[in-house]
Amino acid sequence: MSTAAPERNVAGRLSFVDRYLAVWILAAMAAGLGLGRLVPGLGDTLAEVTVTGVSLPIALGLLVMMYPVLAKVRYDRLDTVTRDRRLLLLSLLLNWIIGPALMFALAWLLLPDLPAYRTGLIIVGLARCIAMVIIWNDLACGHREAAAVLVALNSLFQVIAFAALGWFYLSVLPGWLGLEQTGLDVSVWEIARSVLIFLGIPLAAGYLTRRIGERTKGRTWYETELVPRIGPFALYGLLFTIVVLFALQGDAITSQPFDVARIALPLLVYFAIMWAGSMFLGRFAGLDYPRATTLAFTAAGNNFELAIAVAIATFGASSGQALAGVVGPLIEVPVLIGLVYVALRARRYFPAPAAPAATPAPQEDTAHA
Repeated sequence: MSTAAPERNVAGRLSFVDRYLAVWILAAMAAGLGLGRLVPGLGDTLAEVTVTGVSLPIALGLLVMMYPVLAKVRYDRLDTVTRDRRLLLLSLLLNWIIGPALMFALAWLLLPDLPAYRTGLIIVGLARCIAMVIIWNDLACGHREAAAVLVALNSLFQVIAFAALGWFYLSVLPGWLGLEQTGLDVSVWEIARSVLIFLGIPLAAGYLTRRIGERTKGRTWYETELVPRIGPFALYGLLFTIVVLFALQGDAITSQPFDVARIALPLLVYFAIMWAGSMFLGRFAGLDYPRATTLAFTAAGNNFELAIAVAIATFGASSGQALAGVVGPLIEVPVLIGLVYVALRARRYFPAPAAPAATPAPQEDTAHA
C-alpha cells in the first residue's frame, strides 16, 4: 500500500498531455506514416537539406527536444556523479563492450541471409545514444545529472572509438569467425561534428540558461517559474521529430513491411536484453532507482542520427544499411516509451536513496514532459 499511494499521487499530478503521452507518440507515428504515404515527394523534400547526413527538420526537432531537459540539470551537482565509479564503469561496460557485441550477435543470428540489413544494425549498435535518451530518462524520473555525465562520456568514446569498433565488428571479427567482411569508411571529424551538433548545442544552451537565469533571478525563480515554461517544449520537439522521422520513410516502411519486420526482430530483442539487463545489473550493484534507470536507458538507447548519417555516407541513401538505420528509431521510440512505464512500476523494488543529496534534482517535477 505504501508504494501504490505514491504512484497514485504522481499520476494525479500529471497533466492531461503527460498522462496520455503514449497516445500522443503513437498518434505522431501514425501521422508521420500517413503523411509519408499520402503526400508524394514529401520524404524527398524533407531530406533535401541535411545536417551531418540527418534531415534538417529532424535536427531542429532534436535540438528543441533536448534543450529543456538539459536546462533542468543542476550542473553544480555533477561532481557527485563523477565520483560514482560504479556507475561510470558499468556504463562503459554496457555501452562499449556488451552493447556492440550483443547487436553483432543478434544481427548475424537473425539476419544471416540479409547482409545489408545486418551491417546497418551493427552500425546502429555501435552508435551509443547521446540525444533522445535524455527524454526517456527524464520521463522515467531518472537522475538528470547522471544522464548528462553518461551522455557526455558516451560522446567522448564515440569520437574516439566508433571508427575503430566499426572496423573491428565489420571486418576483423567476421574474418576471425570465417564470416563475410564489410568495410566502413567514416572519419573521426564526421563523428565529432555529429556529437557537437546534437549534444554540444543543446548542452551549451541549457547550461547558459541555468547560469544566467540563476544569476539574475535566483534558483527558486528558475526552478518554479522558468523551468515549467520551457519544459513542455521537450514534448513538442519529441512529437515533431517523430512525425518527420516517420514521414521520411513512410512509403518505404509501408511498402516493405516484411523487411521492416525482419529488421525489427533483432532490435526488439536487443532493447529488451540491454534495458532489463542494465536495470538488473544496477540493482545488483546497489544503485538507487534514479541511477539504475539512467544506466538502463543510456545503455539501451542508440544514436540513430549518427548511425543513419554513417550508413548514408558509406552505402547510399537508398541502401539496405540506411533502411536498417531508419528502422532503428522507429522501433526504439515505442519500445522505450513502453519501458518508461515499466521503469516507473519497478521503483518499488529499489532501495530509497541513501541521502537527499544523492537523489535527482528535483523529483517533485515528475509531472513534466
